[in-house]
Amino acid sequence: LEMRPTLQLGDPFAEKCLIEACLEAFKTGAVVAVKDMGAAGLTCTTVEMAAAGDVGMVVDISLVPKREPDMQAWEVMMSESQERMLLIVERGREWEVKQIFDKWGLHCVVIGRVTDDGIVRIYDRGKHGTRDTGQVELVAETPAKAIAEAPIKNLPMRKPDYLERVRAFDFSQLPEPDDYGEALLHLLSSPNIASKAWVYEQYDHMVQINTVVLPGAADAAVLRLKDWDERLGIAVTADCNSLYCYLDPYRGAQLAVAEAARNLSCVGAEPAGVTDCLCFGNPDKPDRYWQFVECVKGIADACQKLNLPVVSGNVSFYNESERSVIHPSPLIGMVGVLDDVSRHATMAFKDEGDVIVLLGFCRDELGGSEYLRWRFGLEVGEPPSLDWRLERVVQKVCREGVRQGLIKSAHDCSEGGLAVCLAECCIAGDIGAQIVMPEGAWQSSLQRLSALLFGETASRIVVTVSPSHWEGLMTLAKGHNCPAFVLGKVKGTKLSLEVAGRQLFSLSVGEMARVWRDGLRRWVS
Repeated sequence: LEMRPTLQLGDPFAEKCLIEACLEAFKTGAVVAVKDMGAAGLTCTTVEMAAAGDVGMVVDISLVPKREPDMQAWEVMMSESQERMLLIVERGREWEVKQIFDKWGLHCVVIGRVTDDGIVRIYDRGKHGTRDTGQVELVAETPAKAIAEAPIKNLPMRKPDYLERVRAFDFSQLPEPDDYGEALLHLLSSPNIASKAWVYEQYDHMVQINTVVLPGAADAAVLRLKDWDERLGIAVTADCNSLYCYLDPYRGAQLAVAEAARNLSCVGAEPAGVTDCLCFGNPDKPDRYWQFVECVKGIADACQKLNLPVVSGNVSFYNESERSVIHPSPLIGMVGVLDDVSRHATMAFKDEGDVIVLLGFCRDELGGSEYLRWRFGLEVGEPPSLDWRLERVVQKVCREGVRQGLIKSAHDCSEGGLAVCLAECCIAGDIGAQIVMPEGAWQSSLQRLSALLFGETASRIVVTVSPSHWEGLMTLAKGHNCPAFVLGKVKGTKLSLEVAGRQLFSLSVGEMARVWRDGLRRWVS
């Protein structure tokens, strides 16, 4: 028996063939409209296209290519099988388009026609028992706009009861680590921080040889667009911290957008567009729906702050059981543009003697951190604050520094804070660093060294420059009123960090790398 999954599986090769066939078909001028089949399959595609054009459709689903025999009409209409498009083609030019899809080895069949009455009618061949009667019967009929422009349902909502309790947590009761180096190693083993090579090494990332930066080497993927312009490139990233959204859905969603844009800026790309994947619990429960609404508001406001369009997205509800529910998880996908793909940065520290600079400030913020969750099992406090003016200038200075050839490496501070950021840069470059924290690098009085090392204050990027370019970077930062602090130098085979004359830790790069690389494997093996 052939094993087939309940969920649809994508076929990248078929998808590529479909894209190329569509692009070729568009060039003929025969294609009037097109829409890919996603959620709700043919149902969504037919009614949305008809409603958008203020027309109707007649569709015979007995003509639709099917993998399974004896599919019922509702199954055909709701199937979300991948790699499918619905094209509206000028009458009389169907064969011209079909020849193109035949060349690419793809199904291409005429399944209906456009009408002028705004009604979508679905037909199928009638069956009595197992015998096909051969008669085409009407199985569904509806005004297109009745589905495509359905009324908005305002659900009841309320703030979750847990919020007041988790936000009121008293951080003074937490002990400081006896050994900050041990605490850093422990964090590097967290599944949320440890190397994800076990996952991405199972896939071929060199198909079509457009990959400029290998997986795991930078905060975003970098691809060349050689078919359009040898110099042009794009960067792609996805980001979400669901714990932040659990503690504050609005701010958590904003932080997801900010970090995705920061990831692109770290490689030198200008953020250009957003897609989202909104995963939540049962919206019929008022507290779950409140989380959803707050996250959507946060995404919208953040995208306005960064002048970014949201071009697509999807929503997944009811991700819960009788015992538990997922944290609100608005995953943000973002794409950016590099005018010159050869001018990009990775996270790896490069050369002995390079100057390490922090763009942004440190604050006394531990709420929602991986340090609290992984070390103490706590999901408490408030997520990091977000200053949009600071966020924009930090990203701008980083992008311009990369484009001007000043910045040799860049990595944003996120899960695990500054200490993890520095460790990852050392691991990636297989070289050490000597850090002496300057007093001005934190904005307010620092109550806890753990907050300095492991707090996840937003709007921070660690960059390196050669000694000859250090003044150029500082001048660039000053011109944009962006805080910038020299942390130390790339040096040796250990990462050491000193604060106010006290060395908090000194760890070999090899030891950190071993813990970081084995962290996820231990959980999945």
